[in-house]
Amino acid sequence: MITYGSVCSGIEAVSVAWEPLGFKPLWFSENDPFPCAVLAHHWPNVPNLGDMTTLTDRIMTGQIPAPDILVGGTPCQSFSIAGQRGSLSDERGNLTLELVRIFDAIDTIRQQNGKPPAILVWENVPGILSTKDNALGCFLGALAGESIPLEPPRGKWTNAGFVYGNKRKIAWRVLDAQFFGVPQRRRRIFLTASARRTTGFEQIHFEPQSSSRDIKAGAIKEVEVAKTLTTRPGLRGNASVDTYVVVNGRQDPLVSTLAQPIDSLANTNILIQDSTQCVRRLTPLECERLQGFPDNHTLIPYRNKPAEKCPDTPRYKAIGNSMAVPVVRWIGQRIQHYLAS
Repeated sequence: MITYGSVCSGIEAVSVAWEPLGFKPLWFSENDPFPCAVLAHHWPNVPNLGDMTTLTDRIMTGQIPAPDILVGGTPCQSFSIAGQRGSLSDERGNLTLELVRIFDAIDTIRQQNGKPPAILVWENVPGILSTKDNALGCFLGALAGESIPLEPPRGKWTNAGFVYGNKRKIAWRVLDAQFFGVPQRRRRIFLTASARRTTGFEQIHFEPQSSSRDIKAGAIKEVEVAKTLTTRPGLRGNASVDTYVVVNGRQDPLVSTLAQPIDSLANTNILIQDSTQCVRRLTPLECERLQGFPDNHTLIPYRNKPAEKCPDTPRYKAIGNSMAVPVVRWIGQRIQHYLAS
């Protein structure tokens, strides 16, 4: 059985994606009250360890187990082109380097116990490819075991790459959720790293038969995301704002990336029912479907109120902060194949 520990767990897109594959969560690490409530509701028997900055010491002292996989999407606000881009000088961005310390501790304990090195799976916004302080290079250098940051070839990090370091192999690739069966344009960088020296690690991210190293939309059929909404991935409309046309419309554009604030959801994802020209915002249920979650995953008892009284605002925030489930499942399947080979 493949085990994993999750940091910055949110509402656990990872567990929704990986538990059908037979992976087992050993622990979560989440601080935000509403996602913590979601975790407690759906996974009451998996400990939520809270602050990720405490994990290194707890792993080294044997208080918590060292899993086969460490997975997490550290806060993206400091790297996003939509924010102030404080990068590693922002304490949220600096959690990326804290993740390396946790990963090093896991590998240390696993080596002491005679187990193979762990695998890291990390997700973030593509904005980290272009920060002024070379945040990705700092992250790659730390993972690879180098004493200095790695520098991008020709001065710019690309959307996909591979590093063979003294300490670890590292691969990354920008993936777009729209090509994995959800009608949302959501580009995210996914990175894996491991000190395992077995061959084929790069195939977690890259298909040998693909010269373009890209996921194409050609094989994806029409996807129903809500009882009143459908879209066909890969098509674009001519509207001046991102719109989502209901069922019988001739244009079926994709929804733009779900953002975490409710205002962003209201302003950037507008639904136009072509029969009535009614305009409304996406519902939390529709946002769950756009991320690939089961219906009402975030509709939970909260703050001593029943599920039917669960407020929308924290649901929007948690869904927008999460990962697209089908993309994470694809990564998990590739890891599963790599470990079995």
